Amino acid sequence: MGLLDGRVAIVTGAGGGIGREHALALAAEGAAVVVNDLGGSRDGSGADPSLADAVVEEIRSAGGEAVASHASVATVEGGRSILDCALEAFDQVDVLVNNAGILRDKSFAKTSEELWDSVISVHLKGAYCVTHPVFVHMKERGQGGVIINTSSTSGLDGNFGQCNYGAAKAGVAGFTRCLAQEGVKYGIRCHILAPVALSRLTEDLPGFDRSEARDRYAPGLVSPLVVYLASDLAAQLTGKTFFVGGGRIAEMKVVTHTGISKESEGGLWTPEEIAERMSSGEILLPD
Repeated sequence: MGLLDGRVAIVTGAGGGIGREHALALAAEGAAVVVNDLGGSRDGSGADPSLADAVVEEIRSAGGEAVASHASVATVEGGRSILDCALEAFDQVDVLVNNAGILRDKSFAKTSEELWDSVISVHLKGAYCVTHPVFVHMKERGQGGVIINTSSTSGLDGNFGQCNYGAAKAGVAGFTRCLAQEGVKYGIRCHILAPVALSRLTEDLPGFDRSEARDRYAPGLVSPLVVYLASDLAAQLTGKTFFVGGGRIAEMKVVTHTGISKESEGGLWTPEEIAERMSSGEILLPD
């Protein structure tokens, strides 16, 4: 018996890297999987249906169930097509993992409108385009569900040269936190993933020691958390953000300092008073 027997999962960007590992791990626990991947290059150009098809064949060869979707996540039509693919093949969707992504890195001064829009379209608009029809399906079906959206430490902590990517990924996190609150009523649990892994998106980025990265930051180290969150083992959790990679799993949170309050003068602080309290450490969180 698998943890996900009888359930159907959609994984976007599942033709390689982390997404492929998610699809294989979910299938290994009994889920039927829609393997979605346009098959574009790292910057989003081109298309190659063989990537998704190959992962489907891997799952089927291992005795699992899977179908391929080659639709783009960046359009409403594409998002609907991905859901339709799942319903045609398996009649339902229980789990959605939004993983598809591209990189168009530049320092902000060199970031053109096209570089900005293309990244926002795939990551942030893509999260809307795929999630909206799936969320409505889960709501109307009345059996709950799990939605896992991929953010990034670039959006949650920041990273040089990735203002477009960081903005999109921070947006995904905010979107998911709001969606989690709306989903409670319908038994739809929503989580944010901030993975660190070596894949074709990250293999030439700074910050990885190539001598150890292949094993230490293998994409497959991320997927057990996805399986856990998708299963009943995590039935009590929703709205959480997880850092995962290199064998480490940790919840990430936005925290607010106790700060300072002023009862007199209508709560109006002078800039000089703020400066004094700032230097005393009463406003800023400790590093």
